[in-house]
Amino acid sequence: MAPGFASQEELNARKIVGVNAETVTNVASTDIPGHYPGEDHEWDLEEFKRTFRVQLHKNQPFDASFSLIGIDASIANAFRRILLAEIPTLAIEYVFVHNNTSTVQDEVLAHRLGLVPLTGNPAGLRWLHQFRKPTDEDPEGSGVQDNNTVVMKLKAECTKADNYNELDKKGEDDPRLLYKNAHVYAKDLEYVVSGRQDRYFAGEENAIRSVHPDILLAKMRPGQCIDMEMHCIKGIGADHAKFSPVATASYRLLPSITITKPILGDDARKFARCFPKGVIGLSEVTAEEARRRESGYEGHEGEKKAVVKNTFKDTVSRECLRHPEFEGKVKLGRVRDHFIFGVESTGQFQSDELFLESVMILKEKCQTMKRGLANILR
Repeated sequence: MAPGFASQEELNARKIVGVNAETVTNVASTDIPGHYPGEDHEWDLEEFKRTFRVQLHKNQPFDASFSLIGIDASIANAFRRILLAEIPTLAIEYVFVHNNTSTVQDEVLAHRLGLVPLTGNPAGLRWLHQFRKPTDEDPEGSGVQDNNTVVMKLKAECTKADNYNELDKKGEDDPRLLYKNAHVYAKDLEYVVSGRQDRYFAGEENAIRSVHPDILLAKMRPGQCIDMEMHCIKGIGADHAKFSPVATASYRLLPSITITKPILGDDARKFARCFPKGVIGLSEVTAEEARRRESGYEGHEGEKKAVVKNTFKDTVSRECLRHPEFEGKVKLGRVRDHFIFGVESTGQFQSDELFLESVMILKEKCQTMKRGLANILR
């Protein structure tokens, strides 16, 4: 709950992590009971509901940006780690090589195939179960079934183009024109329907396929061929990076810039150049400000002054702290409980769906822990 006697100014100051020329201050979390003598910081659900906010900045299929405001760093970091390593996704795990006479070794090609991001009908991807591999304790495992394994094939043979002789006489040297299947791409992966999978993956739009069809897998010349069968299973990023549903999932704290003394004229223009475009703006000193005593603007009516415009765009480079003319005139920091997330999906699920999935997984973890504690107390 909120402290009973701390001023609003002090509460706001506690939320700022100070960024100085060579040090960072006020880094410890303050939402711990007893952190401030005489103040009660016990976590309260109603207070959390009142202060917690979500702001959406960008929502594209493969790239989302949003802010979580009013949570602790431990919770924000839990979401980040779940996004990276604990959301199940589908990827190629087993490769059965029937024939491979290309110059790419079997192991290298199998590794490359495993890293190809796959997509398909989202409902079908959620319907699939995780494949349980055989272990010493469970020699059988789950076995290959239609609800835990997706089969794909890759069959390509390089031959001369029908008009090869004509192109050769003209001096054509592009192998993609001279030969058929000179380049093998991810679009050449063919999905094979198995059992009940036709309920979800029937048709081109719903079939399991590569997110990016033009990923180059191998190059071949006439007489070379590739014939493979692949089994795709669901896994998590903690087991292998190919199962991670995100290219990156990160967060940063909202920058804070406070101008403590007026910065005017040429200094204001120089100050604005110390930050990315759009962070600092220039405005004219008004007559009212010029008349106000001890404002620092006396006698400067109409001059340009530096004002904070949009701290969201700032990178906290500390460039302004290098210049002596700004010493004591500006304070830099970051807002402790304002986390700006960036989530880039690899394409199997949309970025905003991934965050909601991470919330569900964290909720399941909490419920599991709650049940465990209940069993201990019995």
